[in-house]
Amino acid sequence: MSEKILPSFDLSKNWERVREETLEALGKVLESQHFILGPEVAALEQDISSYLGVPYCTGCASGTDSLLLALMSIGIGPGDEVITTPFSFFATVSCITRLGATPVFADVDHGTYNISPEKVIEKVTPRTRAVIPVHLFGQMTAVEAFSPQLSEKGIYMVEDCAQAIGAARIIGGRVFRAGTVGEIGCFSFFPTKNLGCFGDGGLVSTSSKDLHEKVRSLRVHGSGKQYFHDEVGLNSRLDEIQAAILRVRLRHLEIWNEERRLVAERYQLLFAEHDLGEWVTPPAECESNRHIFHQYVVRCRSRDHLKDWLAEKGITARVYYPLSLHLQPCFRYLGYNEGDLPVSEMLTREVLALPMFPELLPEEQERVVEAMAEFYKNKV
Repeated sequence: MSEKILPSFDLSKNWERVREETLEALGKVLESQHFILGPEVAALEQDISSYLGVPYCTGCASGTDSLLLALMSIGIGPGDEVITTPFSFFATVSCITRLGATPVFADVDHGTYNISPEKVIEKVTPRTRAVIPVHLFGQMTAVEAFSPQLSEKGIYMVEDCAQAIGAARIIGGRVFRAGTVGEIGCFSFFPTKNLGCFGDGGLVSTSSKDLHEKVRSLRVHGSGKQYFHDEVGLNSRLDEIQAAILRVRLRHLEIWNEERRLVAERYQLLFAEHDLGEWVTPPAECESNRHIFHQYVVRCRSRDHLKDWLAEKGITARVYYPLSLHLQPCFRYLGYNEGDLPVSEMLTREVLALPMFPELLPEEQERVVEAMAEFYKNKV
């Protein structure tokens, strides 16, 4: 193999674009010697509040913690049911079970991979306390299709926006960003996210002052006044260094998201050029959505063999996700069986994430699609 390895995501190229700004911001934090919940965290919370268009944001230690804090703030616990998707990262569900509540899985849409609104409505029972729609891979779920029913029943909507900061959807003639439709939005700043820091970080958004104050207390051990604790919370604080990095990167987020959209458009054109329609199904973008392509995930025939073929050609492709959550061994006690959620199970057999990052070059994409075309011509 003579060609250079093409990664699924290249952080180094993105670093070069913001190196000087980032080093300057880090230098200021180091000079201040203020490292935990200081002025950079406060400024980032305000910056993202303005960006999203919500009054309140609270930084925390990770995207997982943002979900946990959100569920804790609305009082989720034993006896409660929380409806969510089986086709997502593990943390979406583990945060439910850690609080003693029961996850209830609703199947997903085969085109967008997001939870099916119709299936959500079918799963609501008197024990349902919350729904967690995941805006998967950078595209918002059609939450307006079930939010009125949730509101009528006093059921909370907690948006999992870990992969979707900057995604938007037109609802009722207005544009809403991910994390602003439900009662609470949860974000991750893991390094590979569209807005990523240099470690772990997360954030909770809300329009409710009461929930905002609850989350801010819970992130510091349930303390309002230092050393006085109203309840048992977490140690989940965003540090100053990560906040400073994120403030720099937030200034570039819209440009990077548009570059991702261009990469996605080029993939579509290349698939058509190489006549791959019989073999490869691109992700569907709903007409009302602005997809920001955290990942570019296609459905394809002979997925595992194609993945191996691409690896032989020096191209890294990944599977998100290889086993639906309702079939994970640790959730066996919930009683789900193979065949219960057929669309999610089908996706786990067919999806493949191709290289996707803002700096991906046209010739690199051509290399990917040409390798795919060669595979389907010669191997299938």
